[in-house]
Amino acid sequence: MTVQENTSRRHVTELLRANEERILQRWVTISNAPLRGRASETETRKELQEIFRAFLRSLEDAEAGTELRGLLSELSRSRARKGFTPSETAVAVFGLKEAVYELVEADGGEEALRGFIWLSRTSDKLGLYTFEAFTTAREKIIADQAEQLLELSTPVVKLWEGIVAVPLVGTLDSARTQVVMEKLLQTLVDTGSEYAVIDITGVPAVDTQVAQHLLKTVMAARLMGAQCIISGIRPQIAHTIVTLGIEFGDIVTKATLADTLAYTLKQSGVEIIVGKRTRVAVRAEES
Repeated sequence: MTVQENTSRRHVTELLRANEERILQRWVTISNAPLRGRASETETRKELQEIFRAFLRSLEDAEAGTELRGLLSELSRSRARKGFTPSETAVAVFGLKEAVYELVEADGGEEALRGFIWLSRTSDKLGLYTFEAFTTAREKIIADQAEQLLELSTPVVKLWEGIVAVPLVGTLDSARTQVVMEKLLQTLVDTGSEYAVIDITGVPAVDTQVAQHLLKTVMAARLMGAQCIISGIRPQIAHTIVTLGIEFGDIVTKATLADTLAYTLKQSGVEIIVGKRTRVAVRAEES
């Protein structure tokens, strides 16, 4: 760094220190302008004041740069969680240039102008860092939400004593198969169930890949000592399975969940008696 550059940088730094309150007030106004009331002035001021003071410390102490980047990362994560856009988040940093330029313009000196060019480059780097941190944070949030939705979309329900079911809705891929398998196996351990029903009524189509996923789940359940039954085999799906030459081997399949429940109850030694008014009474068979 030349003597002239060092002098210009020091001049702008002095302007920043001497006019902290004025810069902060203008910076908060610029930052909040595109947010349309979704962030309070008090909240924004607190965030930017911490960033501004860490920025000033970083001009004299290189280690303070780590603190500054940490504050920018936290700002990015906070705004990503609140649903702000990358542009709305980045302007919180880029707005510093506009706030400082008004001071430089009022100063009118050549040193101040050269110092502002240096400040502008530094601010741009911080803005890009903030943008990248925001993108990373939002991707993490999206991944977490997708995982949570996956958990919610694959419930394991207890149909009867010793009988559990996994009603599948939508596409069955590798990631979802893994979740289904883990939840089903854990439920089998927790309940000691002997029968596991995989209901594919809500699965739009069954191809070779889906069939492979189903077979993996069935085999995993068998290793836990449970018999698996696949229900929801509609005519269209049956036709597709035959056409593709998919073999389910000795796996029991049923057309409806009601048929499956009747089958598993019978296998469990339970007799179903339908009364005159279609009431269902269940009686355990005597040994």
